[in-house]
Amino acid sequence: MVQRVEAEFGENTKRSAGRATEHRRFADLGFGLPNSAVTIELKTIYQFHSAKGAFHVSEFQLVRRQQIVREAEGYLDLAMACGDHLTLSIDARNRLAERALRVLKQLAPSAIYKSHVAYLTGQALRLMERYQDAIVHLEKAAENDPDDMHIWLALGWCYKRTGRLDLAIESLEKAMEFDDEQAIIYYNLACYWSLAENCRWALDYLTRALEIDSSFRDMVADEKDFNPIRDDPRFQELTSVIV
Repeated sequence: MVQRVEAEFGENTKRSAGRATEHRRFADLGFGLPNSAVTIELKTIYQFHSAKGAFHVSEFQLVRRQQIVREAEGYLDLAMACGDHLTLSIDARNRLAERALRVLKQLAPSAIYKSHVAYLTGQALRLMERYQDAIVHLEKAAENDPDDMHIWLALGWCYKRTGRLDLAIESLEKAMEFDDEQAIIYYNLACYWSLAENCRWALDYLTRALEIDSSFRDMVADEKDFNPIRDDPRFQELTSVIV
């Protein structure tokens, strides 16, 4: 689960005389300190910087926003984990995604978490197979955080399913610019080029994926995306261990 604050910030050095009282009040409301996965040193007032200037967010608001984001992440993690290891019904998956969307709607528009909220919204819509809607939010996330390969992977997934293989390929090429050692990027590119019936490019990317992580061999035999090139002797030679 991605755990980070999406906006860089500098702290305002002002201290409140009642800081200890504030911490007790937060504890009474059930808003404890953020867990250590989010590396934030809480202060009474935070000063965030955006392109439009500085603005202030109270400690309470920041903690609450973190809780909302984590709750949405939890629903999406559960939906994806169950999908990977269990047979999850479409209705159950959609209910989890809808809960994530409802939770995220509690966040007021803000530069804080802006990219991550857009990404989570896109992921929820992707799980619901609302790919065109997902693309709108994922494109916003990519605009604000272009070096996050997970956003580009999700965009590629959605573009493929809306018939835009060209944009799916372009998205993964963007991901590769920021992280060229991830086997999943090359594997997905191999799939997309196979669907485009370009065997040479598909094999080049598949070869690279297997060089990085040989466990991807286990997926090739059942990968329908490779059906357009499966009878090609070059594909059979590359995958002869498993085909």
